[in-house]
Amino acid sequence: MKGSKSLVSVPIRYYEQWADGYGARGWKLDAAMDDPEIIASTSDHGVRIPTSVLIHDVLDHYLCGLPPSGHGAEAVALQQLAQRTGADPLPDLAQMVDEDLIHGRVLGGTMHSILPDNLRRLLPSALMEDRAIAQHLVSILGKEVFRNVLIDSLVDIGLDGAADAISHYEASGLLCSRRGALGLAMQSLLVEVDSLALRSEWKTAHAVFLLESDRCVLCIDLPINAKFASVYSI
Repeated sequence: MKGSKSLVSVPIRYYEQWADGYGARGWKLDAAMDDPEIIASTSDHGVRIPTSVLIHDVLDHYLCGLPPSGHGAEAVALQQLAQRTGADPLPDLAQMVDEDLIHGRVLGGTMHSILPDNLRRLLPSALMEDRAIAQHLVSILGKEVFRNVLIDSLVDIGLDGAADAISHYEASGLLCSRRGALGLAMQSLLVEVDSLALRSEWKTAHAVFLLESDRCVLCIDLPINAKFASVYSI
């Protein structure tokens, strides 16, 4: 079977309190440690989504070839999250618009990269600064219309990037049809290890997810050596 012999390695690191300006307890991907926008996460998850932010970072960002942060990347990753869990991406997309984009704060790109073509054509050629662009479009369209256009544009960005994300994911040898089950298996292992970190009062830890098409393992190599495994299927 395709992917049956593949082994994908994803290293993660834990601190009781990250010295990153946020000071949260939790885990980050090694690959995202230098990204100032990434906040450490625990095994906790929300009501709508049965897996934690760390699992989202692994399955919907990292293995899909997406940067760990950035509004465009997150729009694509939320579409992948929706396919994996069935969660509606619109509340998170709307939050990105309300907190950042409608004010002209764009991470990992520019306002030009977020706007649809018909809005880019409305901009004076001399208007380049993201905040000024947002203010200009609010003055023309009104805040509510501009907000809805931005949400729709993020939806389109997520859909447009889906094929490349899926292709990158499957190039690892893992199966997209099993992503939902893999996420739940990874979540169960993370709950065990995160609880162990909390009970044992670890200051720091390091571990590696080893992912196969029907099995996942979470191997701790600091401060102890331990292994937790789970099998999964469609």
